[in-house]
Amino acid sequence: MATSIPAGSTTDGAIQVGQSAQPADARVSAAASYDVADFPVPHGREEEWRFTPLDRLRGLHDGTAEATGGLRVEVAAPEGVTVETVDRGDARLGRAGKPVDRVAAQAYSAFEKASVVTVPKDAVLSEPVRISVHGEGGTVYAHQLVEVGQFAEAVVVIDHTGDATLAANVEFVVGDGAKLTVVSVQDWDDTAVHVAQHTALVGRDATFKSVVVTFGGDLVRLHPRVVYGGTGGEAELYGLYFTDNGQHQEHRLFIDHDTPHCRSNVAYKGALQGQDAHAVWIGDVLIRAVAQGTDTYELNRNLVLTDGARVDSVPNLEIETGEIVGAGHASATGRFDDEQLFYLMARGIPADEARRLVVRGFFAELVQQIGLADLEERLLTKIEQELEASVG
Repeated sequence: MATSIPAGSTTDGAIQVGQSAQPADARVSAAASYDVADFPVPHGREEEWRFTPLDRLRGLHDGTAEATGGLRVEVAAPEGVTVETVDRGDARLGRAGKPVDRVAAQAYSAFEKASVVTVPKDAVLSEPVRISVHGEGGTVYAHQLVEVGQFAEAVVVIDHTGDATLAANVEFVVGDGAKLTVVSVQDWDDTAVHVAQHTALVGRDATFKSVVVTFGGDLVRLHPRVVYGGTGGEAELYGLYFTDNGQHQEHRLFIDHDTPHCRSNVAYKGALQGQDAHAVWIGDVLIRAVAQGTDTYELNRNLVLTDGARVDSVPNLEIETGEIVGAGHASATGRFDDEQLFYLMARGIPADEARRLVVRGFFAELVQQIGLADLEERLLTKIEQELEASVG
């Protein structure tokens, strides 16, 4: 069931059973390919592109964007972790899943070198792996792979800064019994464009947690996807975004429950302020006929702070088997709560400070999922800076 949620409304728990009206991303996945020629040039009328302003993609979608830019990738990793730069022919690349749209296929066809981070079997990292991705202008096509061996445990932070027009594929391969937490931060300059497909292959009894944080950029369009490689896999996808004047931030999630007895949980929250700020959240979950024992839930909440902002929130849930533990979704978009603000101001808290407290509380639950104190504080500070800029 696809629903656009206007400000001030909610939808909870609606599901769709049967073969008809598949979620958009389920249909797209059938056309997955490494070859860009297998995807027609989008025109904006397609379901998967109807919210995206194609004229702001700078040619990433139609093949006219030549790779003329630079991207500096630096990796700081604990002892025992292997960090490599490999050629595009490396056999490890592409195992998590194929590109599912034209930009992802273009990125896969055009990158020359890929960065590969490997956490060995049974390793339990005491410090996170930190990957810094800094744009140096121009158009760039990139590829990254993070592989975690059986029964290993790791936290990986991917931090995007600078300016670029970037199309990328990022793969996460989580071995049987392993645990991987990935924090992807989009803190680009205001002029950047970032389009990426994130694909996680979750092994038997493995756990994958993703925390996506989006602040900067003129246009950011991320496509997190999860597939399961064995029973007992768990995926948690969290996200927060702060969309400002003129920004377009789009998060399109797809969880493919094609394996029995797996679990997924999704929670994304966004705040918007300023004229023509546009946030899009698409949550597609497909429970296939073979996926008995599935347990899944997805949630999206949006807080509109000013007039002139727009939110499109579309949860989709399709179930092809009745033998599941549970499935549901919820989506809500509303304006800033004046009653909360009045409550705080009545107790002597200035209006600007009260506003910051409300928004900080709105995001706090998701920020705490990161588990890294320095990064959590940086992100909360960034949120407050966004609010101060609006007040100013």
